[in-house]
Amino acid sequence: MAQREANSPHRGSRRRGQGELEVQVLGALREADGPVTASWVQEHLGGDLAYTTVVTILTRLLAKDVVSRERQGRSFAWTPTADVARLAALKMRRLLDGERDREAVLASFVTALPPDDEQVLRTLLDAADTADGGTEG
Repeated sequence: MAQREANSPHRGSRRRGQGELEVQVLGALREADGPVTASWVQEHLGGDLAYTTVVTILTRLLAKDVVSRERQGRSFAWTPTADVARLAALKMRRLLDGERDREAVLASFVTALPPDDEQVLRTLLDAADTADGGTEG
């Protein structure tokens, strides 16, 4: 087994998950001074990702509406339209939407929160309720 690992072309690198790649690509776009190409993103991330992988991740981010693109010659220039927090929120929503018993999932999520996070959530819910003009009654 050690011999196989020693001969592996990916020796010393670990496999990154899709979500981690999306966060890295979005982070790179947010660090750019303006719209950038997939080649720029690839180089900015160290060049260890294949160009096609970067384009695939950018296309997935476009489908999630967290980046936009405009034609620039024969390629596209990409711009972030949201931050990493929005991307995480979209992932959470997608997971929740895939469950039948939303109430049970939400209850389990809330009861597992550390006290500080629970307080942040309560504050955000109160602010949203106030902004919507809702009142308890």
